[in-house]
Amino acid sequence: MAHAINYTAAYAKTPLLTRMAEGFANWLDAYAENHPRMRGVRALQAMSDSELAARNIKREDIVQHVFRSHFS
Repeated sequence: MAHAINYTAAYAKTPLLTRMAEGFANWLDAYAENHPRMRGVRALQAMSDSELAARNIKREDIVQHVFRSHFS
């Protein structure tokens, strides 16, 4: 009969500060992805080129269009 010893319960897999930094980075990423402006970017990117042309927006200018008031 073979016996296996598992040390993962005794030792943390990653240091505390690393886990805190990863948690903060994950939160920041989720916040940015759920921001209303990013939802606007995704909505415009989902449109066809003809729909964008009807709004006088070029596909390469979508981000600048959505964030125009923020960077003016």
